Amino acid sequence: MGTAQQVNSYQRITPFVEILDSTLRDGEQTNGVSFLPHEKLMIARKLLHDVNVDRIEVASAGVSEGEKEAVTMICRYARQIGRQDRVEVLGFVDGGRSVDWIGECGGQVINLLAKGSLKHCTQQLHKTPEEHIADIRNVVSYAAGKGMSVNLYLEDWSNGMKDSPDYVYQLVDALALLDIKRFMLPDTLGVMNPLQVIEYFRKMLKRYPQLHFDFHAHNDYDLAVSNSLAAVLSGAKGIHVTVNGLGERCGNAPMASVQAILKDQFHAKTNIDESQLNDISRMVESYSGIAVAPNQPIVGENVFTQVAGVHADGDSKNKLYYNELMPERFGRKREYALGKNSGKANIAKNLEELGLELTPEQTRRVTQRITELGDKKEIVTQDDLPFIVSDVLKHDAPEDKVKLVSYVVSTAYGLKPGANVRVEINGRQYEAGATGDGQYDAFVKALRYIYKKYLNRTFPILANYQVSIPPGGRTDALVQTVISWHYRDSILRTRGLDADQTEAAIKATFKMLNIVESNL
Repeated sequence: MGTAQQVNSYQRITPFVEILDSTLRDGEQTNGVSFLPHEKLMIARKLLHDVNVDRIEVASAGVSEGEKEAVTMICRYARQIGRQDRVEVLGFVDGGRSVDWIGECGGQVINLLAKGSLKHCTQQLHKTPEEHIADIRNVVSYAAGKGMSVNLYLEDWSNGMKDSPDYVYQLVDALALLDIKRFMLPDTLGVMNPLQVIEYFRKMLKRYPQLHFDFHAHNDYDLAVSNSLAAVLSGAKGIHVTVNGLGERCGNAPMASVQAILKDQFHAKTNIDESQLNDISRMVESYSGIAVAPNQPIVGENVFTQVAGVHADGDSKNKLYYNELMPERFGRKREYALGKNSGKANIAKNLEELGLELTPEQTRRVTQRITELGDKKEIVTQDDLPFIVSDVLKHDAPEDKVKLVSYVVSTAYGLKPGANVRVEINGRQYEAGATGDGQYDAFVKALRYIYKKYLNRTFPILANYQVSIPPGGRTDALVQTVISWHYRDSILRTRGLDADQTEAAIKATFKMLNIVESNL
């Protein structure tokens, strides 16, 4: 069957595809990433309950006591919600030690790591295929005796099919009738292309039509998503992903991209709740410390932001620049960037969302000012727009309701940074002091104290903090600080500019407080 015929046949079948998320196992092999036990639990809860993935691979057996604690907590939670069979742990052909370790954690599923290429079998294990098969049989039998379900990884399967297909067939022939639920086929070194995936899967399915095959992609050639889709197109029943594409070397197939393409391009069905993809991305970004690229599909900060004014104009004219990747689908919204490329259409979109109405001439003058700021590489956020409008149109800007009267911040070797702050809120002055993990942290803690003690109000929660300076690295360069805040059900972004980073952050903070105060 040709590729075009396969695609047509695929689209008629509309299969269901299992999604296994391996963020907590393979994703944790990202250089510099190590989740704490409670962080692994929080991610697992989100994946199982909210994102609704079919399975999660949460650890490798026997790694550490911390890992054992994490797996135990995850299994306990999964048992409480009736999804214990969805929690899987990587185990090894080690005579049953991995099975025992997983069982002690309360696990019910082992993903057994076998060798999928002759080279790995003979050069890493120093065993013959027959010896390796016998060892695998013993572990599968031992796991079954413990009431544990077994999935089998064929590590380096891609090179096995390329260099030693007879070995792969010998292995699967010997194991096909055992109590193995899934055979999981990894491109361990990320060397395959979609045509090879189709070819090798076709051979596997022709020889073993009764078996359930998963595909596990790595992204060394930036083909993990394409290869995953080729596997599904060729009959794979399960795909392995990680949140944000975390994983060793170049990472794994990112969940959000795989989900969107499976649904939109091939009409496949999954159990994924797409509205939760952005939230899980942010959670993993925070816990891992690995920032998501702004242009990462689906979850990147910029992917639903129109920059060019002509695009915003087209959006107003029968949504000429829309596609199926609507931001609301993923729990997000479309934004229109403010900068030198904005144009009047972008400005108009932002003004409309804020409820501000300007004449064409006023809009032109505001657009000119924003263009000037963009030429200086300054970031303009929607929350800055009312201030720019007031400045450009020479209106009397409303007097700030929240004013910084005075402050002192200090830092000393061996002591926690401190801050003393006096502010005026609606004509009354308040004062407080606090210590923190940094000067700005101490400053905000003092403000939080004032808002809680004297006003009995909740202070907005900091969501993101970004600092940038012009190229060149001069120590006297202006610092631009853009801070995002959780306020009610929305995100506020405000900007401060100063030669001092703390001062720039304080300016952004007081912009936010005045926006909040004006909305009360």
